Formats: sequence, C-alpha cells, structure tokens
Amino acid sequence: MGTVVVTDEQVRRAVPMAEAVDAVRRAFTDLAADVFEIPVRTVLGGGAHLAMPVHHRPTGTAIVKTLGLDFDRAPAITGTVVWSDPRRAHTLAADAGALTTLRTGAASGAATDLLAPPGARRMALIGAGGQAADQVRAVHTVRPLAELTVASRTRERAEALVAALAAEMPGVRMRTAPDPASAAAGADIVACATTAVEPVLRAADLPGRVHVNAVGSFRPAMRELDDDVLASSAVVVDDLGAVMEEAGEVLHALETGAITRADLVELGHALRRGPPAERCGRTVFKSVGVAVQDWAVARLLADRFL
Repeated sequence: MGTVVVTDEQVRRAVPMAEAVDAVRRAFTDLAADVFEIPVRTVLGGGAHLAMPVHHRPTGTAIVKTLGLDFDRAPAITGTVVWSDPRRAHTLAADAGALTTLRTGAASGAATDLLAPPGARRMALIGAGGQAADQVRAVHTVRPLAELTVASRTRERAEALVAALAAEMPGVRMRTAPDPASAAAGADIVACATTAVEPVLRAADLPGRVHVNAVGSFRPAMRELDDDVLASSAVVVDDLGAVMEEAGEVLHALETGAITRADLVELGHALRRGPPAERCGRTVFKSVGVAVQDWAVARLLADRFL
C-alpha cells in the first residue's frame, strides 16, 4: 500500500475541461439524490484554512480536501485532496490548486449549459485572478464563445489573461474593459471571480437577458452581486446548506427581503428536473464550492493514476 502523488501539472494534463464538466454535473445530480455524506466545511482562521470531507455511499469512496488561502500571494490556493477507495490498495494525493480552479470552472460550465441561452456567445469576465481562466474555459466548453471581455482592478492582469487565453482560443475576439459595468454591457454570460466585499455588479449593469456565474465570494462578508441582481433573476445555488452558511450575496439579500429561501434552487435538483423559470430573462448561479466537485475530479484522477 502507498500514496500516489499527483501534481498540478499532472491534473491539467489528465483532466480535460469537458470531462470535468461532465463529471461535476453527474456529482451534482448524485448530491440531489442524497447519496453523499457531506458536512459543511470547516473554516479556520477567518477563512484562511478550509477542510472539506465527503463520502460517496454507492462506491464507498471518500475525499478530504484541505486548503490554505492567501489572495496576496501567487498561487492564492494551496492544499491537498486525498482520495481513498476501500477497493484499492493505494490512496491518491493531488495538489489542490489546479483541481480547485478546474472543479470550480466545471460547476460553472454545468450551470451555464443548463441556464444560458443556446445561442449565447458573448462573455464578460469580472476578475483576472487564479479562478478566472477556468471560468472562461468551462463556459467555452459548453457555449463556444465569439467574444470575451475582461475587467479587473488591475488592467495589466486583465491584459495578461487576455493574452494567455487568446493563445488557447484563437477564434475568440478578446478585449479588456475599464470596469465591470462596461464589460457586462451586451454580454450573454457574465462570470464574477473576485474577492470583492462590496458588489461589483448591479441589475442596471446587466442586459435584460443574461446568465451570471458568481463564484468569487465564499464568506458572509464577501459580495459580488447586489441584492437587485438576485431579486431580478432566477437563482440557482450549488448547495443550499453551504450558501446559507457562506454566500454573502445570498445572506444579504435574504436579510433585506430582496429574495426568500424559497427562491433558491439547488443545481442538482435543477439538473434533474429542469431549470427554474427565468425572471426578466436573467439567471444566476451562485457557488461557494462543495466537496462533491472535488470528489468528481479526484475520481477521474484515481481512474487514471491508480
């Protein structure tokens, strides 16, 4: 018996985004079918350290993910995902950085495939940090893009991201914008991947028909979307228990009465039953990240490396 170690580079080579989207989509439908044991993650040091376990009853497999977060360093996310399977002699330990951005993007891809109009081709990306590129890759996987506009607090980072993605997606027209509202104007799909504590987008900034993925905020004090965005949209969340603990946008909108708990639909249930009715042509996917996503990608790695 022993442990097989998988690096970030190996994760990237082993798991194409399309496979990650399919695996994460299946994991969310399994979550809705109540076949996972998944406690709310442990948060230490005000969010600097996270621990996320999950067990899949049908296969007996489990993972434990530990993360350290520091958005003033590069990479911002470090940690390990440990996979165990009682039927295998070896465990697998994967670097958590690439796995986390990949699985976060994959969830947005699954949500976008469900909620965005079939002809959506124009994307706005708010934020140019570590999560940003995989948000674009995932959307491009399910809705091949014609245009991408990136806005970031630092123009140089936005330009660097555009240059990197242009090499991967030569047919996509790309540009930067000076602010989130300028980027979102005219977009079919908007992705927010920031560490904002005050909203970066309001309803007036968005087109009448748009899908928004909001994945940056993961603590109650963080918010990327204003209350009026949620109030004017059909809102799908990754996991109701998780967002009620951690999603600043959702908690604030509930507190002000902009939305009610009944307005929130879990992604797994929406995948099984169909998307909720749109409000004013807008949909929002709010994700704080749940361990079933990590389990889904770790399972792909186990199939390849064990």
